[in-house]
Amino acid sequence: MDGRGGGNTEKGEKKKGIEIIYSKLGEKADEVIKRLVKEKGSGVIVITSDREVTRYAERMAIPVIPSDQFREKIEQSEEKGDEVFEKEEEEEKDFKKKGPSRRLSKKEKRAKAALKKL
Repeated sequence: MDGRGGGNTEKGEKKKGIEIIYSKLGEKADEVIKRLVKEKGSGVIVITSDREVTRYAERMAIPVIPSDQFREKIEQSEEKGDEVFEKEEEEEKDFKKKGPSRRLSKKEKRAKAALKKL
C-alpha cells in the first residue's frame, strides 16, 4: 500500500490480476484500505496483519486473510502448482465436523472461502 515515498496523488497499478495502490503523501495506508473497503464492499478480500484494519473489514463482513497465511499460499502455489489445492480439498472432505462447537465462525468461513479463490 504505502511502500513508496508517495506523491501528491494516490497511484495504482495492476500486476497479475492484483490491484496495487500507493497512498498519497501524508495519507496513511490503513485509511486508504478502510476507504476502499467501504467503497467497494463485498467482492474484495483484505490481506493484512494489522488488527485495526482487520476489525474494520470484519465489521463490514469482508473476508480478511492474514499476510503470513497469504504468503504461504502463494509460495505453495509457486512450488507445487494446483496439486496442493486439490489435496487440501480432499483432506477437508474426509474430515467431518459434528456439533455446533466444531463449526467455523462466519468470519472463519469468509476467510476460508476467500483463500480458496486465490
